[in-house]
Amino acid sequence: MDARNFYREAAVRGASPVQLVVQLYDQILEDLRHVASAIEEKDIRRRTDRVRHALLVIGHLQSSLDFAQGGEIAKNLERFYNALRQNLVSLQFRPTKRAAQQLTTDVLAVRSSWVEVERIEGAKAAAARQTPASSPIVTQTERARIDWKG
Repeated sequence: MDARNFYREAAVRGASPVQLVVQLYDQILEDLRHVASAIEEKDIRRRTDRVRHALLVIGHLQSSLDFAQGGEIAKNLERFYNALRQNLVSLQFRPTKRAAQQLTTDVLAVRSSWVEVERIEGAKAAAARQTPASSPIVTQTERARIDWKG
């Protein structure tokens, strides 16, 4: 196993669900960078492989949507993934660097929202770790300390 894959696997093992989503968006962006490069180089095979891989990642993201808990956000993400999938297929048949850049811009916009969710969740988790858990049971020593008016 090469170092890149080792670090990637380690990052996945320790990631929260939101961090995993961000990593999947990063993978789509990497695929799109390769697609744009393949378009410039007229490398049809590489372009096809990367479009196919990006479609697989989108499928994974789409399959994990929870409409019962996600409500309107899940529906919006479903529409986004469908449009992204459709635009990737169009890009495969009508490859232009501009289209690849537009897809990259779209993915970056949604990724930034997930990064913000990750930041908020991280702040909440940090605050929860710093707040001592309050126990409804007060020991006799604690009761004496509370009652003492010295």
